[in-house]
Amino acid sequence: MKRLRFLSFILYIFSIFTLAIGSNMETLNKQFYEARKDRDKDKINSIIKNIESTSDYKKNSILLTILADCYLEYGIWGASDKEKEKILEKAKTNAEMAIKIDKNNGRAYYILSVAVAQLIPFKNVFEKLYLLNEFDKNINIAIKLLDENDEEGRLYKAFSYIAIAVRYMEAPWPWNNYQKSEEFLNMALKLIPNYPNIYLELGYLYLKLNDKAKAKEMFQKVIESKPHPLFVKSYEESVKIAQNELGKIQ
Repeated sequence: MKRLRFLSFILYIFSIFTLAIGSNMETLNKQFYEARKDRDKDKINSIIKNIESTSDYKKNSILLTILADCYLEYGIWGASDKEKEKILEKAKTNAEMAIKIDKNNGRAYYILSVAVAQLIPFKNVFEKLYLLNEFDKNINIAIKLLDENDEEGRLYKAFSYIAIAVRYMEAPWPWNNYQKSEEFLNMALKLIPNYPNIYLELGYLYLKLNDKAKAKEMFQKVIESKPHPLFVKSYEESVKIAQNELGKIQ
């Protein structure tokens, strides 16, 4: 009888501990979304320190994914030119570690893909080709794994469509494919129609196609749209870019 009580107590303590870890991960993820929304470097760095001070975080796929996302965002808009490559490498490494633990982690595959794409300018021609192949492989896995019926999955699946659309838009011949780029951007738009940055990418695409009327329409949509609640600073930047692009169109 005493043994049963002891086991029940251990199971109770374990359940409380598990709930605490889960609650902490949820809090950290919400904090990350807030930091990304405002592009707040101090908040991003605080989350990074919090996770990296957590014991055994390297054994937790979710914590590694949040950490990788923090490094990715910081690398894209927060890091200086001098530290950018190092920060992006950390995003890549943590995403790879998350995938090693959980091979069904679609968000980690997305982060890995974008980190790889962001690292391409820092590499020599042979490394660039290798990273481009890595991007293609991992972004397609992300698209397959991410569940559009889940709120976070839908968001990251849309991001994956945008990423692969930009890859087809910006890649040098013979890899560019403007038709595919348009298809993927429209697929992203179906998932998150309230994300004006997609219209910005469509504007760039139509400029490449020399369709100035459509390009103007897309840039105007960016300006007239309301910001996505999770990407306020990004929206403000996109509006300025769209206004500038409209000013250049004759």
